[in-house]
Amino acid sequence: MPSDVLTTEWRDLLSRHARTVCALDEALGAHGLGMSEFEVLERLACECGERPRMQELAAAVHLSQSALSRTVGRLEKDGLVHRAMCPEDRRGVAVCLTDEGRERYEAARPTHRQVLADTLTPPQQPPA
Repeated sequence: MPSDVLTTEWRDLLSRHARTVCALDEALGAHGLGMSEFEVLERLACECGERPRMQELAAAVHLSQSALSRTVGRLEKDGLVHRAMCPEDRRGVAVCLTDEGRERYEAARPTHRQVLADTLTPPQQPPA
């Protein structure tokens, strides 16, 4: 594949990502969440009761350790998550979803999915 085609594809990918991130941050703001906060809540809600360690969660949501720590701090301040010591390794810190966090996630999920549908679904081409 020629490099100019790859460059065009890369720029298109960056553009779609930026549009989607901006739209998610704006729409999720109505639920008192940013995109990163929603992603953390979603990972916790979808882990079926698991309590991931901070390091595992950072990798899953593609945030640095310090960015995740700030994000979890905001969620903790709002009562949506809490941190606990890992039972198998007392040096590790796990993140746990609260009932209020699950409720906020459930309320915001349809908004999140609609933004994804609006921004990531290719426009329909009219029949020729």
